Amino acid sequence: MPKTVLITGTSSGFGRVAVQRFQRAGWNVMATMRRPEQEKTLAQLTNVAVMRLDVTDQTSIDTAVDATLDRFEHIDVLVNNAGLGAHGLFEQYTAAEAQALYATDVFGTMNVCRGVLPHMRNQRSGRIITVTSVAGLVGGPGTTLYSGCKFALEGFTESLAMEYRAWGIRAYSVAPGAFATSFNQSANDGWDRGSGEYAAYARKMQTHMDAVVANMMTASGKQSDPAEVAEVIYACATEDRPIHNVAGADAQGLAQMIADTPRNDLLENMIAGLPDLD
Repeated sequence: MPKTVLITGTSSGFGRVAVQRFQRAGWNVMATMRRPEQEKTLAQLTNVAVMRLDVTDQTSIDTAVDATLDRFEHIDVLVNNAGLGAHGLFEQYTAAEAQALYATDVFGTMNVCRGVLPHMRNQRSGRIITVTSVAGLVGGPGTTLYSGCKFALEGFTESLAMEYRAWGIRAYSVAPGAFATSFNQSANDGWDRGSGEYAAYARKMQTHMDAVVANMMTASGKQSDPAEVAEVIYACATEDRPIHNVAGADAQGLAQMIADTPRNDLLENMIAGLPDLD
């Protein structure tokens, strides 16, 4: 009997290529998104179903989980991919915007896990794979809110892996580096907000961080393909993997740097390269 995976955030980016990767391998796939009525191609794939799931709406989560079980009878893997982004300095975002980001990226992931875990406990098996970011490995200017979310998910995954191991459930995180997807274009961009000295410094910091990312991509020696992330996700679903995983040459380089350099030294080196106010 084919295995079944439920994936959130499949309208574009990593979620979409993950659907295609599992489908090619013969899995049953429940591809979920907030607006499935706009999806025209995934549902045409063999053994792929498309359904609405809003990670901030527990009723929609429970409905999608029940529909997956009705159609495919079991859920072997959950891929938490749905998420929002935010680029800009901390004060360029309101408290309401911060809460909305955490509601989707952090609490939304937890909501979906709550919907799936009882079934996985009953079947004494399952894998939960959460897509995070290299921003969850080390903080940086312009990612105050986003890094907070992704750090939270990395810690959540560690604890989840320990708490549910007795039921045969494994938990993994996959932290992508910089990839050519629509995510960056759709992320909430706060760099241009405000006025005066703070706004001017934000624009300077944006230029600096754009250069840092460009240098990381150049150092990696190749343009990253989103399919690389799907391959790591699929490996977490089918192989013995460490709890924390990265995807992309730049992410691998950063992970190695973090492993080789004492944390405070790494942060001091990053701070030393930041622009001044003038």
